[in-house]
Amino acid sequence: TTTDGSTIRSLLDRSNAPVANHSLAEATIPAGDATVRHHHRVSEEMYYLVEGSGTMEIDGESREVAAGDAILIPPGAWHQINASGGGPVRLLCTCAPP
Repeated sequence: TTTDGSTIRSLLDRSNAPVANHSLAEATIPAGDATVRHHHRVSEEMYYLVEGSGTMEIDGESREVAAGDAILIPPGAWHQINASGGGPVRLLCTCAPP
């Protein structure tokens, strides 16, 4: 559980597999909560929403997102996801490099 209340479960990364170029995790953001706005200096990140809906903000541009949506977050882009759709948001997250 992170400081913003979201839960991240590592599925594959350098801590549990011989991963060289990317990582895979599952994250859950409780209803009404949001991740801390942050960026990854060199990693490209992708989200795939498995459950829920909310708002995704990338470098000041916000869009509504829902289960089935895939989101590309370029390296260096500031971003935040908000579970504003009335329930939790569950997503798969990949980062390359991990």
